[in-house]
Amino acid sequence: MRIVVTGGAGFLGSHLCDALIQREDSVICVDNLSTGRLSNIEHLIGRPGFEFVNADVSEKIPVTGQVDAVAHLASPASPPDYHRMPLETLAVGSRGTEHALALAHRWEARFVLASTSEVYGDPQVHPQPEEYWGNVNPLGPRSIYDEAKRYAEAVTSAYRRTYDVDTGILRIFNTYGPRMRPHDGRVVTSFIAQALNGDPLTIYGDGTQTRSFCYVDDLIRGIVAMIDSTESGPVNLGNPHERTVTELAELVLRLTGAESVVEYHPLPVDDPTRRQPVITKAQRLLGWNPVVSAEDGLNRTVRYFRGRPEEVRAARAAIVGGQLDGADVPELSGKPAVSAARAA
Repeated sequence: MRIVVTGGAGFLGSHLCDALIQREDSVICVDNLSTGRLSNIEHLIGRPGFEFVNADVSEKIPVTGQVDAVAHLASPASPPDYHRMPLETLAVGSRGTEHALALAHRWEARFVLASTSEVYGDPQVHPQPEEYWGNVNPLGPRSIYDEAKRYAEAVTSAYRRTYDVDTGILRIFNTYGPRMRPHDGRVVTSFIAQALNGDPLTIYGDGTQTRSFCYVDDLIRGIVAMIDSTESGPVNLGNPHERTVTELAELVLRLTGAESVVEYHPLPVDDPTRRQPVITKAQRLLGWNPVVSAEDGLNRTVRYFRGRPEEVRAARAAIVGGQLDGADVPELSGKPAVSAARAA
């Protein structure tokens, strides 16, 4: 198949490109590198069947020739990024999704939207099944990303109903692994970088808030399965093993051997207190289950970060005191660090 991957130079996008090239699909990776990195895909550039297009999908998707599938992953996804680029995040969720859908419609191609568990907001139903409509504050600090994805789901559904486009919606829960950036503001990367730097691990809230962490290889298998299916979704993808943020911090300290202390600070506004997917649909419709244990996945991620000591050290200013809101990440904005963490 000839598959367009928007956001293909990002964390998830680049791993998806790898998986598709490995099975000998042709891949057109479209990314404007606002949050993606060329280093994520440099090993693919020049290989037969791979093409990189530097473009902003919110403006257009300059791809010519037959397309068999479109995987729409383009979007800032971490709090520092979407707070640094609020209008761009809303644009890629709206206009970018519309452009990707139009491309799929033109070629009668399969379209898969990478949505997010954030559409559930701070859930009042636990664990979260796809039938749950969510509890989202449309004016809150997280609404930039949440509402962009909720609109993306709505327009994807409209294209299916109106034009009979073969669409599928995935709701992706917390995912981690190599190629994440140590300053990206997510709890796994922040804990690992803080531990490797010998700095305190910052927990916001009392540490009892939960997340369900899925290793990237497992997640990518699920996306590929969705591309190959005709399921419309939405389908949750994530590891249903729920753990507290405190438990995650303790595991990171054990795996890194760090002697860092743990600091507690007030919970940010609208930060979800519990997050756990119901994955029975993914199991039944896609034959998908996560198989990588948290210890194995975190060990692989720690090894990746240990191999990039300069990058980890450079992230120290950005994550001192915790994960930061985007406008306050000094590496990205030049502003002094002001902590406002997320257990993203």
